[in-house]
Amino acid sequence: MKHGLTTRILHADRLGGVEHNAAHKPMHTGVTFNYRTARELIAVFQGEKPGYIYARQGNPTGAALEAKISLLEDARATACFGTGMAAIAAVFGALLRAGDHLVSSQYLFGNTNSLLETLKGLGLSVSFVDATQAGAVEKALQPNTRMVFVETIANPRTQIADLAGIGALCAQRALLYVVDSTLTTPVLFRPRDVQAGLVVHSLSKAIAGHGDALGGAVCDTGLYDWSGFPNIAASYKKGDPVTWGLQQIRKKGLRDFGGSLRAEDAHRIALGAETLLLRVERACANAMRLAHWLQDQPQVLHVYYPGLANHEQHERAKTLFRGFGALLSFELRAGNDHLAFLDALRLVILSSHLADNRTLAIPVASTIYHEMGAERRAAMGIADGLIRLSVGIEEIDDLQADLAQALQAAHRV
Repeated sequence: MKHGLTTRILHADRLGGVEHNAAHKPMHTGVTFNYRTARELIAVFQGEKPGYIYARQGNPTGAALEAKISLLEDARATACFGTGMAAIAAVFGALLRAGDHLVSSQYLFGNTNSLLETLKGLGLSVSFVDATQAGAVEKALQPNTRMVFVETIANPRTQIADLAGIGALCAQRALLYVVDSTLTTPVLFRPRDVQAGLVVHSLSKAIAGHGDALGGAVCDTGLYDWSGFPNIAASYKKGDPVTWGLQQIRKKGLRDFGGSLRAEDAHRIALGAETLLLRVERACANAMRLAHWLQDQPQVLHVYYPGLANHEQHERAKTLFRGFGALLSFELRAGNDHLAFLDALRLVILSSHLADNRTLAIPVASTIYHEMGAERRAAMGIADGLIRLSVGIEEIDDLQADLAQALQAAHRV
């Protein structure tokens, strides 16, 4: 019998075998690991025997979390990192070379955009396209294209990539398809269903949930044929080719870059993941209620949320996702001050984080997307007064009341 998602996560440690019959994998905070013989140590170093070498490359607490993320994503294997950005950087840094070409959605998290701009300076060619249309991705492909990268729901304007169309295109062209599914989580969507080869998560967000841990993950779905990828180093072409990609990510992206996940954070994330389904369902329900309510307020000009019928990709979201997410954004009408609105909030927290248990708000153009510049923000549909709302699990009446009084304060300015 295959159990449900929450049941599998709750019992993953216990059924996998835990020291001293504990229900949870304990924290292994040691940096070093010892072996009885030199031959055994050499076998672990050379990948001939499972084991741990040095905590920078992983430890048992992180491995237990990796097993849980693989369960969530129905993935072949997972590598965890100290942050979501470390995970993304590991994918690009370990798998791409100077002279390679990457096609990326233009609707990107601000720091991911910044990272790609840095990599362009190191010899990587990047084309930013409107990923809501698979045709735009196809037009951008070049002979040296190695990878296509998209996010499921764009932050902050909630555009939804043509995930299935791009997946079919990448499968046809034997291209590595990488999907950042942070905003959908495995509760709402599994990128392997659209033929993604790698799935990226910022574990700091909904999977951890409590705003008390940093982490990231790269999941290998097992769908991509690594034997045809030109950038796999000869030293990692050992055994079954299905292992080559993640092996190189672990060695070149984790070991060499040092983006290690702390055991303490791995433990917190693993505990947070146990209630992921419950939290995401509640947050999505709250976001849907608030999106409809905001749409009816006279001070509000636009609301961007995939659950609304007027969202450009609403039908796509209905087809792909098991819910519409907990992120929405909106603009106020002329005569209403968006900063005064934010200053008037009493329950909703002003913060740059996402997918916390608490509801968070931020003026995105002047903060997390400021470095992009006006031209890139315009391409992403980010107006100067756009407010992003990451909806939490509070009682809906309390959230609505706080937003209502803040809208009145904005209108009086």
